Amino acid sequence: MPAVTPDSVPQPAGPAAGTGHPDHAEEHVHSPERETRRPVPMRDQQTLVEAGELLRALAAPVRIAIVLQLRSGERCVHELVEALGVTQPLISQHLRVLKSAGVVHGERHGREVVYRLVDEHLAHIVVDAATHAEEISGRRPRPTATTRTIEPHRQETETA
Repeated sequence: MPAVTPDSVPQPAGPAAGTGHPDHAEEHVHSPERETRRPVPMRDQQTLVEAGELLRALAAPVRIAIVLQLRSGERCVHELVEALGVTQPLISQHLRVLKSAGVVHGERHGREVVYRLVDEHLAHIVVDAATHAEEISGRRPRPTATTRTIEPHRQETETA
């Protein structure tokens, strides 16, 4: 495979091509039928890094299942083992990841540790991702434009 160099990459031609340099950028003009929107304010870099770390911590099927279990209430490890059908060491390993990411909090009660979600935003992220996955796979009908599923048996009507 030939090496890619600046000289080997085809450059756009013509007056709309610009110079490629940010200081000499030409204003982009959208199609007349397309509405021009203002840019969304950018979040600070630290917030984006932390959000990425949170999403990485949630990016395992067992951890998603744990969060879905904990959204209905606190659970100890043996309850999660029973509900999810996986081994105790595997549940404990995933709980450690979720705990270090600030997703769950564990509190000792005698010989067992009871886990709960740190905040409800986390459950919404996971529920929305699972619902979306069901919709695109065809296992769940898409909600209408005026309703949004909040819990499996409750819908919230959005006002326009």
